[in-house]
Amino acid sequence: MFRVASRALRATKHRPTRLVEPARTFFVSAIRTEGLRLNSLDTFTEEENMFRDSVKRFAVDVVGPKVREMDEKESMDPTIIQGLFEQGLMGIETSVEHGGAEASFVSAIIAIEELAKIDPSVSVMCDVHNTLVNTILRTYGTKEQQDKWLPLLSESKLGSFCLSEPASGSDAFALQTRAKKDGDHWVINGSKMWITNSHEAEIFLIFANIDPSKGYKGITCFIATKDMGVQIAKKEEKLGIRASSTCTLNFDDLRVPAENIIGGEGKGYKLAIQILNEGRIGIAAQMLGLAQGAFDKAVPYTYQRTQFGQPIGTFQGMQFQIAKAAVELETARLLTYNAARRKEEGRSFTKEAAMAKYWASQVAQDVSGSAIEWCGGVGFTRETGIEKFWRDSKIGAIYEGTSNIQLQTIAKFIQQEYSR
Repeated sequence: MFRVASRALRATKHRPTRLVEPARTFFVSAIRTEGLRLNSLDTFTEEENMFRDSVKRFAVDVVGPKVREMDEKESMDPTIIQGLFEQGLMGIETSVEHGGAEASFVSAIIAIEELAKIDPSVSVMCDVHNTLVNTILRTYGTKEQQDKWLPLLSESKLGSFCLSEPASGSDAFALQTRAKKDGDHWVINGSKMWITNSHEAEIFLIFANIDPSKGYKGITCFIATKDMGVQIAKKEEKLGIRASSTCTLNFDDLRVPAENIIGGEGKGYKLAIQILNEGRIGIAAQMLGLAQGAFDKAVPYTYQRTQFGQPIGTFQGMQFQIAKAAVELETARLLTYNAARRKEEGRSFTKEAAMAKYWASQVAQDVSGSAIEWCGGVGFTRETGIEKFWRDSKIGAIYEGTSNIQLQTIAKFIQQEYSR
């Protein structure tokens, strides 16, 4: 649906906005001189607004009715995955030529946020597939690789990003998975842990070291498919995002064609560093959407529930808590979309992405936890779904770089700036 609308809108020509001069002008800014305009961070293009509405309808109408069942079964409904592909949500930035929507990076962030308002499990599936798997192929893949794999990833095959291992979490480049050349193939041996989407995925980006003597400079990224022999050893039982599969993978003499190396031999660490910076904006959007979803469910209840002759939301103590949560939500939103816009503009965004992920994950825990308390006993039950938001929020401070790693990244930038 969105793919078609996106193409139609891009074909439409718009007249430039005419600036209205104020009654008194003390100076003429460079912005006005160049015919440009400064906008707030919550100003979006017509295409992005259309996209938000489309994703919201899908999330509410299609995902919403299945959230509790998927959470309790700890399994993603196949019709949800199919729906994501049919709606054009699995190739958001991918070119039309390769079956995608060819939309903006901000559109991807919008999709992740809107899905998370209803179910963070579905949101992270879309996030990893778009911001990690698709982006690596779009950015570093050869034309032949893009022509082969991007249409599949846009239209039918779920992707998985395989970096973490039992002994390499935050220290990601201490990985032990090895790959050895054998003719026109590479043979991969090792295991991966905490791999998102891995139970349903059919395409895997596997990071392995082809020359341990070079340390992290031997790390290389390979494309593999499940039918090549990727083994799912264990599916984790988790506190939150239960419908999102998280598995341990084993590779026993997994043979991958040499043509399936992405970015070149020994370049995997560069790919991972750059892509994870982008992925952290996606996690920030997921946490932002989660917090907003909890807020949207809990606040109306505070004006319906009456105690001592008045709605509990009108007591000053409750008003202050709700107001504080709204401020935290807004700050998380500004940090997230600032990082996204900077990335889209080609500016540095590593520090901003770290700030967004760190703060959005904190806000998600705070707001979802408060939402339970605002609703009292009702909020503690599974029936409302509010407690699920809190359970889902805990992962935000862990995956794609823990909160301490984000603080360390931010501190390094501050040190660089002030120790000159």
